[in-house]
Amino acid sequence: MISFFLSFERPGEPQARVGEAELSRFAAILKRAPGLEKALLFTPERAHDPYLDDGPPPILAAQLYFAEIAALEAALARRGPLQPLADAGEIPSLAGAQATQQAMLARIFPVPDPQPRTPAGGFPCSYLVAYEGAAQDPDLWLAYYLEHHPPLMARLPGVREIEIYTRLDWCGFLPFRRALHLQRNKVAFDDKAALDAALDSPARHEMRADFAKFPPFDGRVSHYAMATRRLLP
Repeated sequence: MISFFLSFERPGEPQARVGEAELSRFAAILKRAPGLEKALLFTPERAHDPYLDDGPPPILAAQLYFAEIAALEAALARRGPLQPLADAGEIPSLAGAQATQQAMLARIFPVPDPQPRTPAGGFPCSYLVAYEGAAQDPDLWLAYYLEHHPPLMARLPGVREIEIYTRLDWCGFLPFRRALHLQRNKVAFDDKAALDAALDSPARHEMRADFAKFPPFDGRVSHYAMATRRLLP
């Protein structure tokens, strides 16, 4: 599965938000893409992480899943259905925001209980992590991560999804800066309270101990809690 990430940030404006009407317009544009298998929309949430505080999250992010690279590239073509995302008139709250994009290979890992139990009227909560720099030896780094970290993630209490994303080359014409993150990952929970509990659990403490064993990596690692709206399917 191919996963396309789109993120909008406003550094220095921690209270900035996108209104519901604009979120609906943004979602409608995303759903025009032929071949779109799954679509998620992320808005800011605030979790308590005993180890980290990476500051305000993006004001809006999206994750689009395609079964093959050709479908993604058709959506991102010069006259493709996602081009209106770059039109400031469509979503005024995003005008001037720092936008980034990246397509990646999605690796999906099993969890003990994937059945969601989000309270009525609430949103699931995802923890989006990005390794934004470079590894001294990317193959060694990824091999270690993929072997050691997912089993620890699966022990987080209440985890509903685990996905890890690795880089690939792709062709697209949205006029946003391309991120070149070495890797991303996502763990999803029923709500913010469930994420908070997982972040202060024994499994999380084991993950931090494992982090200290990673092969050499140079660069920022970001962690953001995001309320998650499922647009498709």
